[in-house]
Amino acid sequence: MSRARQPPLVTGISPNEGISWTKVTIRGENLGTGPTDLIGLTICGHNCLLTAEWMSASKIVCRVGQAKNDKGDIIVTTKSGGKGTSTVSFKLLKPEKIGILDQSAVWVDEMNYYDMRTDRNKGIPPLSLRPANPLGIEIDKGRFPQKDLEALFPGMSADFTSENFSAAWYLIENHSTTSFDQLKMAVVNLKKQANKKNEGSLAYVKGGLSTFFEAQDALSAIHQKLEADGTEKVEGSMTQKLENVLNRASNTADTLFQEVLGRKDKADSTRNALNVLQRFKFLFNLPLNIERNIQKGDYDVVINDYEKAKSLFGKTEVQVFKKYYAEVETRIEALRELLLDKLLETPSTLHDQKRYIRYLSDLHAPGDPAWQCIGAQHQWILQLMHNCKESYVKEQKGSSLLHSPMLDLDSDVRPSPIGHLSQTASLKRGSTFQSGRDDAWRYKAPQQVVFVEKLTKLVVSQLPNFWKLWISYVNGSLFSETAEKSGQMERSKKNARQRQNDFKKMIQEVMHSLVKLIRGALLPFSLSEGESRQYGGWEMKSELSGQWLTHVIQTVRLSYESLTALEIPNDMLQIIQDLILDLRVRCVIVTLQHTAEDIKRLAEKEDWVVDNEGLTSLPTQFEQCIIHSLQSLKTVLDCKPGEASVFQQQKTQEDVCQLSIGIMQVFIDCLEQLSTKPDGDIDTAHLSVDVSSPDLFGSIHEDSSLSSEQRLLIALSNCRYLERHTFLNIAEHFEKHGFQGVEKITQVSMESLKDLDQRLFEMYIEFKADPIVGSLEPGIYAGYFDWKDCLVPAGVRNYLKEALVNIIAVHAEVFTISKDLVPRVMSRVVEAVSEELSRLMQCVSSFSKNGALQARLEICALRDTVAIYLTPESNSSFKQALEALPQLSSGTDKKLLEELLNKFKSSMHLQLTCFQASSSTVMKT
Repeated sequence: MSRARQPPLVTGISPNEGISWTKVTIRGENLGTGPTDLIGLTICGHNCLLTAEWMSASKIVCRVGQAKNDKGDIIVTTKSGGKGTSTVSFKLLKPEKIGILDQSAVWVDEMNYYDMRTDRNKGIPPLSLRPANPLGIEIDKGRFPQKDLEALFPGMSADFTSENFSAAWYLIENHSTTSFDQLKMAVVNLKKQANKKNEGSLAYVKGGLSTFFEAQDALSAIHQKLEADGTEKVEGSMTQKLENVLNRASNTADTLFQEVLGRKDKADSTRNALNVLQRFKFLFNLPLNIERNIQKGDYDVVINDYEKAKSLFGKTEVQVFKKYYAEVETRIEALRELLLDKLLETPSTLHDQKRYIRYLSDLHAPGDPAWQCIGAQHQWILQLMHNCKESYVKEQKGSSLLHSPMLDLDSDVRPSPIGHLSQTASLKRGSTFQSGRDDAWRYKAPQQVVFVEKLTKLVVSQLPNFWKLWISYVNGSLFSETAEKSGQMERSKKNARQRQNDFKKMIQEVMHSLVKLIRGALLPFSLSEGESRQYGGWEMKSELSGQWLTHVIQTVRLSYESLTALEIPNDMLQIIQDLILDLRVRCVIVTLQHTAEDIKRLAEKEDWVVDNEGLTSLPTQFEQCIIHSLQSLKTVLDCKPGEASVFQQQKTQEDVCQLSIGIMQVFIDCLEQLSTKPDGDIDTAHLSVDVSSPDLFGSIHEDSSLSSEQRLLIALSNCRYLERHTFLNIAEHFEKHGFQGVEKITQVSMESLKDLDQRLFEMYIEFKADPIVGSLEPGIYAGYFDWKDCLVPAGVRNYLKEALVNIIAVHAEVFTISKDLVPRVMSRVVEAVSEELSRLMQCVSSFSKNGALQARLEICALRDTVAIYLTPESNSSFKQALEALPQLSSGTDKKLLEELLNKFKSSMHLQLTCFQASSSTVMKT
């Protein structure tokens, strides 16, 4: 059958060891439902139920009894749960026995000595007369365990005042290593002590024996005379004699005790003086005690003694007391000056500042020490900031050592006010503030960047204590919370309310100094001439890169977050937000400027390696360069809480837009420069062609050299890719990063790119089409050919075949670079050739029948060959050329024309393959 409740379980006891009657707290589970439910409690086997106090089902308080066992469990028994168990134990300690002459901080229980002191039959002297060392020799405590001695002498004790005293135990415990000669000496000492006790009463009697005899003789003589005379004469005589004896005794006593009485009076006077000194020794010793405690730094003791002396002797009229109290006041005044000096000493911790202010308040120092301390800290912070700037400016100019302690952000050098700054509770910036940095970082970074790191760390480490000191001054927590000092708290709060504007100016001055020092190092153009002299002085050999400006922005942002955590009003920190915005804008501008410079150098990296699409790596490098630049600006462009957008100002938008357009224009100029360079200026050492495509017609040149026409084709291919892909991708990245005026940037860039593309295209067409066009007229009239007088056509003449071969060569060259450019180039070449052919036909005054047939054959052969590249313009030219010819009148001529055309196409089938639609992309019109 199970119980209604679980049995008690003891899981803890505090303390877990102690002597008898130690008060302990027992904790556990199911320790009863109430005081009446608790029916048993044993500790180390001793019943402690009488002293038990039930607190709750998990807590019992009791006192440990005199248990037999030195260590045991704690067992609780309840009605509802029965007998419980314990997971802990209690250790019972033996009480340390204290000798009758030993100093002790506790009251010694003397019950064990009571019976012996009242037992007069044993002849034991009083406790105060019992020697601590009865043997009279040096005690040498042995190392025998107490438990072993108790087991060896059960029921006995080593205490020689105990009824159960064991001499053997005493000797083992105190003289286990004593030599035999020493023990013999101890025996002699014991015998001497015993003889003194026995002779004590006898010596007392011997000392007064003569007095007893004289008294006995006097009484016997008086008794005999009274018996012999028995008369009044005798009585008179005896009376006279007695008077004489008394007079002589009185005179003798006066003579004997005059000196004694004088000494007694003097002793009484001295005793009275000593009593006064003893009674008022606090005041007489106070000046010396004040000096000693000041030297030890026990200012609390000095203040307490001063308050006590002031209450007792502040208004005394006793001259001696006045004199000593004046000495006390002199030393207290010196202490006030000392504490004020320590309070205004810098650097110091907030704890020390509060302590010194409280001391000065308790000593009723004149003025307002707390406000003096705030003013001193304010000047100290400003001085640290300017010293920091001067140190780094000097180091930049080379006037200091190569490795100055000021350069180390973690240094703590005492002589330097900057170096003294230590790691403080940094408002949990953390470590984020300088984490994950390389040890050589501060040697690689520009001096301005290291300076900003140091300056912001300085402010963030000093300003929190400055702000907390002000808060303590406002709420009065600088003073003790006592009724006596409530008036001081009220005065402090009143003073703080009156000085709020002054403190606000102090904070603003610190913030302005911080911002202007940073501006002087990074944005000198934003300061006036006078401010530049005060806060600048840096040597600006070159402006910081966007990378370092980004790092500085992150540093200033972290500092702003740390200062915000102090709950400083936002209006005081707005100047830092303005600085962050200016730094962000400057970082964007500088980054875009440097990006333009990097893109300008891309021309040096052009290796003219062409892929299957006729592109080099230049467009990709250009796009990657801009993307990388924008990614580096991501943290700058992102707005932290409370920050404004970089592009909120119209001027910034315009500047960024112009810089972005300038970047695109720089690359366009780079393309033009590469495509129009003289042959001797082009580095073709690394030129190669991707021949992995099976559609590749052939390589450019086996000697890996590029002609100007080939560079134009490559540039045209790059322009085409830029227009259709790169510029659009860049525009998307601009929009993604919040740039304004992206449409304008894209539009202007596209127009500039198209203009370059058109100029390069016209240049290439001029290179290729002009020679072909120029060769037509000489070829037509070669051999004095005359349209009026010519033979029956036998086929297409050689001049047209040569022109077609030249066109095929252009096709091959373009196809090798980029298949996509073939329709565009070929159509323009065909337009030029057709236009020239039309002009030549229109210039002929008249044609013979054979001449007209020959001309129609050649025009139709050329038109049919390049049919896939015909445009409205070329079609119109061919049409005009045919219209200038006489019409064929007979079917025989038409049949002959068709046969000759088929013969031409058959004979030049291989050469004309490139003009077939299956081998090339038909131009979209």
